[in-house]
Formats: sequence, C-alpha cells, structure tokens
Amino acid sequence: MRKYILTLISMKNFVFLAILFISCEGTTQSRIAVNMPTAASETDYIWSTLQDINFFEENKYPVNLPKGKLITSLKNKAKEDNLSEKDYEDLKLFVSDSVYKKAHYKKGYDKIKNELSTINTMISELNNLSLDWSFKTFEVYKVNLTLYGPGGTYNPDEGSILIYTTPNGEFKQYHNPANTIMHEIVHIGIQTSIIEKFNVPHAGKERIVDNFVLLSFKDDLPNYKLQDMGDNRIDAYLKTKNDLKFLNQFVSEMMKDNP
Repeated sequence: MRKYILTLISMKNFVFLAILFISCEGTTQSRIAVNMPTAASETDYIWSTLQDINFFEENKYPVNLPKGKLITSLKNKAKEDNLSEKDYEDLKLFVSDSVYKKAHYKKGYDKIKNELSTINTMISELNNLSLDWSFKTFEVYKVNLTLYGPGGTYNPDEGSILIYTTPNGEFKQYHNPANTIMHEIVHIGIQTSIIEKFNVPHAGKERIVDNFVLLSFKDDLPNYKLQDMGDNRIDAYLKTKNDLKFLNQFVSEMMKDNP
C-alpha cells in the first residue's frame, strides 16, 4: 500500500505523506460495515418476509411489518401462496410513498457504531480459535439495518447480516446489538461445515449457535441468553469453550443418535 501511494504523489508532498503514515500508524480496519437501507431494499425485504410468513409463525418468530390494509391483505395472500407481481408493485409504491424514512434508522445505526470496537475484538477472537473443523470468516461483514422482519438474518455466501431496529434505536431481544450481530456471525461461520454437513434442523441450529456465543463471549456479552426452541441436545456436549474445538464430532454424534 505504501509503495503504491508513493508512485502517485510528487516529492513536494512527501512531508504530508509522512505525517499521514504517522497519524494512521496503529489503526485497524473495522471488520463491520454498517449500512442503512433504501426504500427499494426495504420493499424487497418486506416482500421476502411475507413470502416466508408461514415459516416464521410456525417457529414462533415475532415478525414486524408496516401497518395498513395493504399489508394485511398481502399477508393473507402469502399464507395461501397467492402473491402476484402486481402485489409486489403495490407494495413498492406503498413503501416509497408512505413508509420509508431514512431518519428512522439513524439511532440504530449510531448504536451499532458505538459497539464496533467490542465487535471487532470478538471477531478477532473467532479468527484465533483452535478448531478441528473450518469456521468460515469474512474480512468485512456487511451489517444492514431494517425496521421489519423477525429480528436478524444472515447470508453465509456474502457475509452479510440483516438486523432489525426501531426508530428509537432499539433491537429485538437485546438492548445491545452486538448480541445479535455476533449470533449471526456464528451462523455464517458454521453454516457450511456444521449445519449443512450434518443436515441440522432449525431448532438444533439455533441451540448450537447460542451455545457457541455463550461459551465464546460470556464476558463481552453478559446478557446473552439461550433461546428455548425445543432442541437442546447439543447442551450435553458443550460445557466449556474448549469443547467448541470438537463441535464437528459432537454434532455428528448428536445427529446420529437422534436425527
């Protein structure tokens, strides 16, 4: 990086450059990029949430959606698998004209920004774990805000996280958004090498992630808690942080005994 910059400036600017290097010495790039949504991206996420509404309700996820007769109608159609392209166009117009306001994301955005130092430290700890299996990491995780949906989702292929907030800067389940962000980062890390490899069902997946976060970051996230989703089989295998090293073996045994 330094050699590249030097080829782009003249010698008369060398003193300025030297000062710049000194001022940047010791700084590190954040592993988290926080983004506010657009009206278009919120429309797409509301639409996706509606399409999956039966899954969320079956698994008892509280789902936030905009208020209004249109949303009620679309939700009912979604439950019957009867959404159309016109419904999407109606939703897009409704969100753009009556729902979306960028200012509604500012407080949640600022709260996440205030937690970046702690989150970066925890990500570094994940990178330094000694494991007998592969935990997938990204150089930078994209954290995208939304006012809608079930609370938090992740894309293991892109290293992106969607996290629910409110205009008042609150988050579902936790006051501190670092809890949800680290939960989703662990989801990303174990998706391929653990969850897909052993075909772990949804409730078991959530329990594995919760145990992983609790054992890894109990000092950084003292308010983190286990979700009760009906499948706690992994609890018998994970007692200490060192047990995470053998998670691959433990999940294999868990699924073999009772798939």
